[in-house]
Amino acid sequence: MKVLITGATGLVGKEIVKQCLKNSIAVNYLTTSKQKIVAKEGYNGFYWNPSHNQIDISCFNEVTAIINLAGSSIVKKWTESNKKEILESRLNSLKTLRLGLDKVDTSLITSFVSASAIGIYPDSLTNFYTEKEKEVDESFLGKVVNLWEKEVETFKGCNFSVSKVRIGLVMAKNGGALPMLIKPVKYYVGSALGTGKQWQSWIHVTDLARIFLFISEKKLEGVYNGVGPNPVTNSKLVSKIASVLKKPFFLPNVPKFIMYLILGKMAYLLFVSQRVSSKKIEKEGFVFKYPNVCLALEKITS
Repeated sequence: MKVLITGATGLVGKEIVKQCLKNSIAVNYLTTSKQKIVAKEGYNGFYWNPSHNQIDISCFNEVTAIINLAGSSIVKKWTESNKKEILESRLNSLKTLRLGLDKVDTSLITSFVSASAIGIYPDSLTNFYTEKEKEVDESFLGKVVNLWEKEVETFKGCNFSVSKVRIGLVMAKNGGALPMLIKPVKYYVGSALGTGKQWQSWIHVTDLARIFLFISEKKLEGVYNGVGPNPVTNSKLVSKIASVLKKPFFLPNVPKFIMYLILGKMAYLLFVSQRVSSKKIEKEGFVFKYPNVCLALEKITS
């Protein structure tokens, strides 16, 4: 097995690469930085520039699976230029991959798995979302994910399985949202955001990487939620962080308007409520290593 990964140097990509190499799965990866190109046994980099539809098609040599994680980070001010980059980086990456695949023999490729996000689900304190949900959140992020997934659909004419992983809040030591949540707690100023009742569907980065590889190896089709089996409210999440770090948790909740003043429209990410189900991937036989938030936090903070 040889996997081609886009976004391999990002938070989730690094974990997938780590798991691949540990299991003797060769990795090709695409990078927009020529300085990040490495060539060694089982791990080879190739240059691409999705904004100009450029791709080194030798990246597809002997590849049996493709994992697409490419896309500009959403954790930055949602200015008009940044919003344009967030959307176009995702669409152009997929278009460039498709153009590259049209130029090569794809007979060895058996699966294509693309990242997506639970941001497609509408904001709700009461709904419990499965992959069957048809309604799309009206926020900027909901619109981005909807267009992103439609672009993934263009690969369905190929001779391999096509699937999407809707990623939730990624729990990791060195990236994602967790360090931002941990920091104030460490300095005794941790508190819930807004009402604290908003649901946060989280997943440990190790389990998320395992889901991508599980779907790829089993050649699963369709949409799968990349979340753990036990979502928590923001209030519970922050209190669990405080408990694991043995820090107090007593301050009043941070008002919504303050975070919007600091972060602008991106603050929506902190207050949107999406309780999302992991049952579909579990029914396929996937078993989580970190099914509850305390286990995940203890591993990350140890």
